[in-house]
Amino acid sequence: MLRLPKLFTSKLSFRISLKVVSLVAALLAVALMTMLLYSRKTVKQEAVMTAEQTLEGTMEYIDGILFSVEQSAGNIYFSMCRHLDDPEMMYVYSRRLVEANPYISGCAIAMEPYYYKDRGELFMAYHHRSETGLKIVRSETFGDTPYTQQEWYTEPMKKGKPCWMDPLEDLDANNEAIITYCLPIYSAEGKRIGIMGVDVTINMLSRIILAAKPSENSYSVMLGSDGSFIIHPDSTKRLNETVYTELKHGSDPSVKEAVDAMMSGQKGYKRIRMDGKDCYVFYQPFIRNVDTDRYLADMGWSVGIVYPEEDIFGDYNRLLTYVLLIAFIGILLLALLCRFIIHRRLLPLIFLTKSAHRIANGHYDEAIPDSHQDDEIGQLQNHFQHMQVAMAKHVDELEHLNIELQERGERLRVAYHQAQAADRLKTSFLHNMTNQMLSPVQMISERVTDLYQMQTMKSQDLDRMADDIQKQGEVITELLNHLLELAKEATGKEERHG
Repeated sequence: MLRLPKLFTSKLSFRISLKVVSLVAALLAVALMTMLLYSRKTVKQEAVMTAEQTLEGTMEYIDGILFSVEQSAGNIYFSMCRHLDDPEMMYVYSRRLVEANPYISGCAIAMEPYYYKDRGELFMAYHHRSETGLKIVRSETFGDTPYTQQEWYTEPMKKGKPCWMDPLEDLDANNEAIITYCLPIYSAEGKRIGIMGVDVTINMLSRIILAAKPSENSYSVMLGSDGSFIIHPDSTKRLNETVYTELKHGSDPSVKEAVDAMMSGQKGYKRIRMDGKDCYVFYQPFIRNVDTDRYLADMGWSVGIVYPEEDIFGDYNRLLTYVLLIAFIGILLLALLCRFIIHRRLLPLIFLTKSAHRIANGHYDEAIPDSHQDDEIGQLQNHFQHMQVAMAKHVDELEHLNIELQERGERLRVAYHQAQAADRLKTSFLHNMTNQMLSPVQMISERVTDLYQMQTMKSQDLDRMADDIQKQGEVITELLNHLLELAKEATGKEERHG
């Protein structure tokens, strides 16, 4: 987990700015995510609608071309059926049909073997456009294989009804891939006697269809009933490969899913990976716009549009990049702006923090100016100022009281020392007084003892001893009085100092 330096995280302005920006960024992220998801969904829906419209337009265009070929062939067919006994007229109608429709590249009228006995076993009247497209060329045959063994002839003869053939190679004409509209020719008796084959070059058809695309890098494809490419931007794939042979080249599994869906006649779209690129393929079966007198509705073909994801979401992804870049720059500018504004609003707190630190270190005279803010921070600064003034006053009073206490303590210390000295003097005085009183008391005691033991003494001796006792008693009385006076003085001093 990313941890910011303590220098930043310890700043209140930074933490507040970070929380504000984080909240705004979260709300912006939710809004952008919702908008981008909706936008992406809208872009995808528009791409789907555009692709489907292009598909519909492509099929309508192809259907129009095929219908015009079918009409031209039908008109010539009914006129031709009235002249089946004249082989030269077959050349005439073959040429007329090529001339009648610019989409038709060639027309072959092939009769069953020995139908015209004087013309040999096989007879085919064939006209096709030259490479320049300005000249119509006549031929009796094309290819190395007899037409009776070629698919465009054998399949319609079996079915007995008009049909469109999947891509074939026109070997005798311009060596181009073609699709052929085949009509069985019936005699007056209702017997199938030949085939009218009308060719449409895929190159011409592809130029028309590939020009209609929803984006620059998208392209259309059309698959035949056997999986062959009727329309593809790569002309080499139209005859040489089918979707199944292409799958063998190591295509992504998603391509196979799309191919299976197309070949089964489904309609929809799938996300595939082709040639290292993510694409969407939109597909639907080629269903003809059938009238009551028309046929060939379901030809087994499928039309698809390969739509690169870059073409769909390219502008969206670039817009997403720009939006995210702008959002990032906006959040960064918002963070700087929040940091600047919040830092300015919190300057009083920063100043109060420094002042509180100085006051805590003993600088009680720290000057705190008046606040010019009317909010809670301004009120806090004013209250802190009043607190500092009251604290400074209180500290000053405490200092004076401390000085007074110190002075009293000093006086008490001196008095204590004096008391100790007085006690020592008293002790010494009492000791001296005791010593001084001891001698008279002993003398008095001796005299009294002598008086008690010598009752026969002369009166002169008794008077002398009485005088001695009286003198010693006076000495003791004087000492006691002196002691009492000292005690009164000490008591008076204690009362005065107390």
